[in-house]
Amino acid sequence: MAGPQSGAADGTVVRPEAAQAALRDHFLGWQCRLRQMAVRQAGGRPTSGMRPEVRLAEADTPLGAITTLIVRREPREATAQFRHLVRKTQDPAERHDAALETLAAAYYQRPREFSDELTALFGPAPGLADRLLAAGRCVLDFAQYSQRYRLPCAARNLGEDEPAFQATYWHNALFNPALPGGVRVLGFQPDWARAEAEPGVG
Repeated sequence: MAGPQSGAADGTVVRPEAAQAALRDHFLGWQCRLRQMAVRQAGGRPTSGMRPEVRLAEADTPLGAITTLIVRREPREATAQFRHLVRKTQDPAERHDAALETLAAAYYQRPREFSDELTALFGPAPGLADRLLAAGRCVLDFAQYSQRYRLPCAARNLGEDEPAFQATYWHNALFNPALPGGVRVLGFQPDWARAEAEPGVG
């Protein structure tokens, strides 16, 4: 990891701000590259690097994998485009092809345009989302190829009027024409001071 590190009262490693920013930027760049490859080479199917295993705490057994999205800091324009593509046709194949064309162009080319709060869409039934919200915190383990990130995160429920909710909903609707009513979107804000990368950054 770049920069000196200090220990917190609980014994965990806490990184200075410059090292936190370097790790955050490295992660978002990695995410953008993975997503470009997925839409250009794999038909948009989420890869393992987009589907972290989730734990309620560091030592807990994984509860399963969730599919995460990265959302632009200013997502309204992209969300409007996603919504237009969804409503333009009822043909799932046409919608899918339009989504790939849009996302394979310049969408993921500027990692710094993206927020570091990850999002994930969950169905309305009780389950994992409720456990994550009740705990308020979790650990997301991302891994693909030779790169791995372990991100302690604060978990929150996004309101339907929040831009990140709308961006996540319409992005998912591009690929899933049968989204049920009452879906929920959770946000995951990494604690970059305690996040880890293997290999390290810097």
